Amino acid sequence: MAVMSIADALKSAIAEEMRRDPTVFCIGEDEDIPGGMGGAFTVTKGLADEFGFERVINTPISEILIAGVCVGAAMVGMRPVADLQYSDFLFCMMDQLVNQAAKMCYMSGGQVKVPMVMRAPCGATNRGAQHAQSPESYFVHVPGLKVVCPSTAYDAKGLMKQAIRDDNPVIFFEHKLLYGSSRKEAGAINASSEIPDEEYIIPFGKAAIRREGKDITIVANLLMSHRAIQAAEILEKEGISCEVIDPRTLVPFDYDTVIESLRKTGKLMIIHEDHYNLGWGAQLAAYIAEHEIYLLDAPICRVAAYDTPIPFSPPLEEYVIPSTERIVKTARVLAEM
Repeated sequence: MAVMSIADALKSAIAEEMRRDPTVFCIGEDEDIPGGMGGAFTVTKGLADEFGFERVINTPISEILIAGVCVGAAMVGMRPVADLQYSDFLFCMMDQLVNQAAKMCYMSGGQVKVPMVMRAPCGATNRGAQHAQSPESYFVHVPGLKVVCPSTAYDAKGLMKQAIRDDNPVIFFEHKLLYGSSRKEAGAINASSEIPDEEYIIPFGKAAIRREGKDITIVANLLMSHRAIQAAEILEKEGISCEVIDPRTLVPFDYDTVIESLRKTGKLMIIHEDHYNLGWGAQLAAYIAEHEIYLLDAPICRVAAYDTPIPFSPPLEEYVIPSTERIVKTARVLAEM
């Protein structure tokens, strides 16, 4: 048993899978070059020492190239694990991800698999509108893609191992304020966990109940799951008991755990750093309204980033992104309904 940060847990998962399966390889910008960081957030640093540069491949600054190599390699039996410096750059590779990776299995009648993992650091960290987005909802919308979003080191390792073994393309979102790497980020949260010595994987589509409660069900992912727990601790002192559910994967999504919680609470709050308009929480809200509306004692409440590009100004960014205080204020209103 060892305590690891998310960055170290991801590295451990990738290394274990590379040892287990010779078809697994890493690819990206600054994956492991002398004097480099090992990707933007140190996850792949040192892997070339063990596996060499044939399996830890450094590329030019060309996301369209990275995606094309991954799709082609995956189609012929390799298992690439790609590293984007920022999830915002997923938009540079949308044709390969949406029209090729996501559709090849369907178009070939199941004869062609695309087992690739696209690692995508997300979240606002004072880097401005083009380096601060949380674009999960774009990919939740695409049939054929799986979408993963760990918020603890334990989950990061287990979900990464599952992602590498999956025969489908996986978009793996990692919040920049949760890495715990040597690259320090203002406002970072410690998401370290005890990691077992024995191997484990976490199956997709199984949410984690981070905190039990009886008055309000809160569903939140990535950084927001930590802020939801902080808010729940404050609200508990006021007599409002919140159950906090971390979905861990957005595709597939564990609706059953949310529904079971609603049978106790009757009230649903959804929190994400993605924008309010058609963020992934809108799908969850629609699903509950369509299938389980009679469990609700109050309207579904969503707390999300405001519908504006993420500001570069730190005070404005802080205003746009859901804060613990905004979650607490919204929960107080919901509790009184």
